[in-house]
Amino acid sequence: MTAALYAQTDGPPNVVFHNFPWGTSLRDFKAKMGEPVHAETNNGLQSLVYENVRVMGYTVFMLAYFSQNGLEGGTYYFNTASIEELMKCYTDMQNELKAQFGPTLLYEELLREMRPYETSWNLPTGYVYLKINTRWWNEPVTLWYSSPELTKKLRGS
Repeated sequence: MTAALYAQTDGPPNVVFHNFPWGTSLRDFKAKMGEPVHAETNNGLQSLVYENVRVMGYTVFMLAYFSQNGLEGGTYYFNTASIEELMKCYTDMQNELKAQFGPTLLYEELLREMRPYETSWNLPTGYVYLKINTRWWNEPVTLWYSSPELTKKLRGS
């Protein structure tokens, strides 16, 4: 299964997670995705874990987060086998996200030995955050999505 990373609209880009809009019920999500390999509850959110999900041609480990209001966020962890594949994955995802959500601020740490790369979009319809650490290539490329409500909660607003 290949997932679209967004939903097309006439206005500002609409952030969704794995083709599911914010607020999708746990039951509806599981009806389409199947049973997760693991589920747990922490800080009022239920997390569903799925393995071997396909996103933009890559195999990912996926977590989906649910509150009482339904789907609130999710994370993809991209499996890569080398530093070259890690960089290609990050660049592919960054280019795809820029095409979908528009320009963003790019950050590169001044301490070049650590070399993390981050890209984020803070849109009215959700927050999207892409990150890698090129020093530790065995850490996955991480792509995080959160609803406006979850973003506010995590920021303490």
